[in-house]
Amino acid sequence: MLVPKITSTLTLDPSLQQALSLLPFTLYTDEQQAVASIESGYASAWADIASAAQAKDLLNSGLSVAVLAPTQLDATIDTSRIAFRYSAADVAAHGLKSIVECAIAEGVQRAGAVVLELTADQINEATLLADGGKPLLVQLVNAASAKLLGTDGPVRVLVELVGDGSWTIGMLSRLAGAGADAVVSADQLALDPQEGQLALGEAFIAASGLVSDRADGLFTTVVVDEQRVCLGVVYSNAASVAAALAAAQGVYWSRKRGLWHKGATSGATQTLLSVAVDCDSDVLSFRVRQNGAGFCHHNTRTCFGPVAGISQLAQVVAERRDNAPEGSYTRRLFGDEQLLRAKLLEEATELADASSKSDVAFEAADLLYFVMVKCAAHGVTLADIERSLDLKHRKVVRRPGNAKPQFAAAVASATKPEAPSAIARTSILSADIRPAQPGEQIRMRVYADSELTTVERDALQQRPIIDSEEIMRRVRPIVDAVRANGDAAVLEFTAKFDRVKLDHTVIRAPFEVPALSDAVRAAIDQAYSNVHAFHSAQLGADTCIETMPGVKCSRFSRAIERVGLYVPGGTAVLPSSALMLGVPAQVAGCREIVLATPPRSDGSIVPEVLYVAHKVGATAIVKAGGAQAIAAMAYGTETVPKVDKICGPGNQYVTAAKMLAQNDTAAM
Repeated sequence: MLVPKITSTLTLDPSLQQALSLLPFTLYTDEQQAVASIESGYASAWADIASAAQAKDLLNSGLSVAVLAPTQLDATIDTSRIAFRYSAADVAAHGLKSIVECAIAEGVQRAGAVVLELTADQINEATLLADGGKPLLVQLVNAASAKLLGTDGPVRVLVELVGDGSWTIGMLSRLAGAGADAVVSADQLALDPQEGQLALGEAFIAASGLVSDRADGLFTTVVVDEQRVCLGVVYSNAASVAAALAAAQGVYWSRKRGLWHKGATSGATQTLLSVAVDCDSDVLSFRVRQNGAGFCHHNTRTCFGPVAGISQLAQVVAERRDNAPEGSYTRRLFGDEQLLRAKLLEEATELADASSKSDVAFEAADLLYFVMVKCAAHGVTLADIERSLDLKHRKVVRRPGNAKPQFAAAVASATKPEAPSAIARTSILSADIRPAQPGEQIRMRVYADSELTTVERDALQQRPIIDSEEIMRRVRPIVDAVRANGDAAVLEFTAKFDRVKLDHTVIRAPFEVPALSDAVRAAIDQAYSNVHAFHSAQLGADTCIETMPGVKCSRFSRAIERVGLYVPGGTAVLPSSALMLGVPAQVAGCREIVLATPPRSDGSIVPEVLYVAHKVGATAIVKAGGAQAIAAMAYGTETVPKVDKICGPGNQYVTAAKMLAQNDTAAM
């Protein structure tokens, strides 16, 4: 690997300085320059340090590695953050072989890297076959490679050229062949080299030992974004690497067009953040900030489809900051600091109070949403957050981590109900609990009352307890947002809860029904016929009775004009629910049948449910689930019809939304 060395007396061209910052790490002789590079967001910085005390302060400020003499080691500092320097004077006094043996016995065992100062002749000697068979430098690298530093990989070996000689491309290649890194003074590197200088791109390739396994000699190049999510795979060569470093942009080699400046015509350019070579030295990695529509020519962010998770959340929130519709909930959050502050405190408290795995995940997701809104409002990106985490990880002096007094007092004063007494594992209720074996019949468990203790009997008779007030508190803002913001809110909640980003909420009949297997179609058709026959039989003639002269009492049936049918989704496919709801509505003669069901991950509707919707004559399908779907049908939106009655099963959030709509005259 090429390691540029920057001294305090060097004045570098800004373009070269920017290009050097793209390399994996840089060695500084001036600690203040090293700290300044960290604050500027450059790649990992190493620095020559005079004392262990000074090293601890600088490592705490974000310095990656402190380079010290072996005699300066501080046992309290993580060895992976220390490099031992064996000076030219040490080599002259004790001999190359002796210093290499010392580095193997001492440096490799007690530090995360060793730096050897060697003359050109000594480099030549160290890379030639020794008396023992292997070159001295190879022996040192092999010993270093066998010492792993946890997740930081093996101990590194760096060689710095001293004396009158100058680095050549051949020397860099020999050093890379031995497995060592080359420390090259920055004034010997240039984007447009003069006599006595090395071209940066060529030096980087040589010092990395980069090789190609392709007949055309191109280097496979993996392009990743700031979160190291793979955007796509391209190819590079010496010319494109040099151009990429010089422009600090994504520049590659197209097998059809030659030198390819990514986004030059489409506008989807890439800001180059760093370059690296894999452990086998046959693949390049370009870390970039992707601009424009995305990396792929299909205008998606990656060539492997859309991003997901926190990366998707950060991207969506950043887009909403600039383009959120007026009146949408996200626009309210960006425009109302007090509301955003209140939501952050609310969600943080709910996460602190959550106890089950599902609740913790649910509340953490809610909190992350509002955190990303806060960050986007202040121009903070996910990369900025990750960089701050990296700097915190590098600290070697830790704070106690105690809570601030006001928060500790608030927690101490909070009262929590006592947990119910746990049933001992030896209880009859916990005996013989095991998974059913393949083919084994599953039987209902039976308990004899006479064999139960009072605690066991109470446990069996206890009904599930749902905190309805808590559910209502979560659902009410969703219903209010849909009522106020319509389709925009429905789409936003669908993206948040179902992780599906849709362009529209409603599809209307006639529906394009995907192909179903003959067996599935026949089963649905049979079920439809059975349910239809049963409900048709319930349609009786109007009844009229004269109870006394001149007084007639009658009973007659009239179909509800507009009915909303909620069909749950998630992990289950429920055409049965669609049939049980849709067929009665069809038999009754409802003029408008609106079916709501959560979309799948690709934004489509489950084919079986879509087929049932077609058979029962549904007029529209709302691609949404949960409380937002109930609210959309209860109040209507720009595209979702307002219905007179909502039927169908659902979880506690769906039930809560129905209760809110039922008690609101505006939904009638």
